[in-house]
Amino acid sequence: MHVNRISRARRRGAVALTVAALAAGATAGAGPAVAQPKAAPSAAVPGCSAAYTIEQKLSTGTTWRMCWHYEREAGLVLENISYQPPGEAAPIKVLADAKLAQIHVPYDDGKNEYSDLTQYGFGTGLMNMQPGECPGGTIKTVKVPDAIDPAHPNVKGLCTTTRSRGHAFRMQGDSANKVFQTQGKDFLVYTVNQVGWYEYITEWRFQDDGTINMNVGATGSLSPYDYDAGDGRGWPLGKGATAYATSHQHDVFWKLDFALDGSSKGRVEQYDSAVTTHGANTPTNKTTLTKVTKELAGDAKNMRWWRIVSATGKNKDNHARSYEIVPGPTTKYPGRSFTQHDVYFTQYNKCEQFASDNLPNCGAGHPKQVDKWVNGQTLTQPVVWVNVGFHHIARDEDQQPMPVHWQGFSIAPRDVTAMNPLTPAALADQNGNVNGGS
Repeated sequence: MHVNRISRARRRGAVALTVAALAAGATAGAGPAVAQPKAAPSAAVPGCSAAYTIEQKLSTGTTWRMCWHYEREAGLVLENISYQPPGEAAPIKVLADAKLAQIHVPYDDGKNEYSDLTQYGFGTGLMNMQPGECPGGTIKTVKVPDAIDPAHPNVKGLCTTTRSRGHAFRMQGDSANKVFQTQGKDFLVYTVNQVGWYEYITEWRFQDDGTINMNVGATGSLSPYDYDAGDGRGWPLGKGATAYATSHQHDVFWKLDFALDGSSKGRVEQYDSAVTTHGANTPTNKTTLTKVTKELAGDAKNMRWWRIVSATGKNKDNHARSYEIVPGPTTKYPGRSFTQHDVYFTQYNKCEQFASDNLPNCGAGHPKQVDKWVNGQTLTQPVVWVNVGFHHIARDEDQQPMPVHWQGFSIAPRDVTAMNPLTPAALADQNGNVNGGS
């Protein structure tokens, strides 16, 4: 089947002609245009108008609320994200701002290296979605700044929908006929952006238990211009061994500005567990807390995790609310200094927007990449940058079209509520040491 597309190299060159517009950081959007009949729009979330409000109450009782806007480079940006589980009288604010911060694509042969957000107008490539791509949901229309097709800047490209995810929990009761179980529900917000021959699905998945999953799925086509049978760095595709698709890396960065309970003054904590001694029957495991008070370039390792702790909010057990960073599978790319770490915690600077090739003019001598921003500043308003890598060695199954390969991570609530937010009423008194009566 003939596919009429602009080559990756040609499209990148065309976009590069408008590089002067990149620094402007233009944002735009339009009100919702539904794909299917839906209920009346929700009231506006604080910080945005009703047209830029997204709100969804899941069938399990949890409500997610947020604002949105759309940028030329980063694409979809979500703001003022709040979570209101059953039993909470008011929404709990989680994030002030969440967006993609870079997709870095170096090729194994050393001939090409791309920064898909900042150099090649990731946001301008928003794709129209068909109703079948947003099952049971709503497709909003987005006004795309500097759209690839200037005659059609309004793109039906923002899907909001819900899906089941299977068991949220299951517990056998005090008889064989008594089982406590709930099927979890997720609220999804996603777009599809084309860069060259790739199509990136940017998915934000909000669970009814307060977890937020952030994923990017790469699909579309392998570039027909990136085949070399002689460099020893590709994989044979097609008949025999004459055409080798060049292997390459995808390093995806996200930028998260936390605002737990409405305050940006959260603190960062790192926890490491290790087997230290051997007890009478089993090894013993000791967990150590390290308070991260200054900027950090962090590396995930076995039994290590981080959390962002609220500066002001506590749950009904009087425990400080927090969100834990849960890394996903990754292939760390050692070729650039900014890709050599899994997570960065930097002090907030409005000018620092992209993990590499940072576009805003931050002043003479200000570095352009996230690893250089880790320079010893005290963290009073931490920003979290997460890097997840995928080394793509093509396979026969990548044609045609290429199956989605996902990379991402999640943030999970830790002590945001006093109990499982989906706890059934019959178990609501079982908080703490049940035998001790607490």
